[in-house]
Amino acid sequence: MTSESAPDDPRARNWLWWSVQLLMQNLFTFWLRYRVLGTGGLPEGGALLLINHQSSLDPLVTAVALKRPVSYLARHELFDRPGVGWIMRQTFVMPIRRESAGTESIRLSVERLNAGFYVGLFPEGTRSEDGKLHELKPGFLAIVRRAQVPVIPVGIAGARNAYPRGAVFVRPRTVRVVIGEPIPEEVTKELSQKGREQEFLNLIRERMLQCIVTAENWRQGIPPDQSKRPRPPRQTPLKIHKQA
Repeated sequence: MTSESAPDDPRARNWLWWSVQLLMQNLFTFWLRYRVLGTGGLPEGGALLLINHQSSLDPLVTAVALKRPVSYLARHELFDRPGVGWIMRQTFVMPIRRESAGTESIRLSVERLNAGFYVGLFPEGTRSEDGKLHELKPGFLAIVRRAQVPVIPVGIAGARNAYPRGAVFVRPRTVRVVIGEPIPEEVTKELSQKGREQEFLNLIRERMLQCIVTAENWRQGIPPDQSKRPRPPRQTPLKIHKQA
């Protein structure tokens, strides 16, 4: 399956997305005291959202606050389940096959990004058992090289407490999401060059960690500065090497 399930307009939300979004926004606000910072001023075109992974709730708590759909990846066999497959297609999920997961996930993600969609990825690769940000897998670098789009760091706090691995019901715990300052295309293009992979990973980790810390502090009762998104510490400025 390719992108036939995606709408012509990457900013359009179909009736199912609208319905789920409205339901989840109200449910999360009531049950999880759900709040999000940083939704203003996001890129108009395609962008890659890199999100820390605490819980199965993460795709929902990231996407339902946005005014346009987000495409995620899921196992191909889920699309064969009656009802479930139809819902996943209508909510812009991209199927990947286990035997070709690496190449297919890159291809589908690049295809969506080049068409102007938001694509959400979890660069840790699996859910964090302790809620902390763990090592980032470099697979997303191949997507950035091919698509050359802005990268948006996202930090979630509290989702693991609300819906830990193995839980049956979502618990009434506070969840906060912080969407960081987009890393512009010219920076991602520069840092995705061969030989600069670790520098890029370090920058992404730093930006994600800053969002997570802000979200966790917010969850603990320390309100964030509503006038701006989290930025990396000033003592580690990004240096862009000029091409000869």
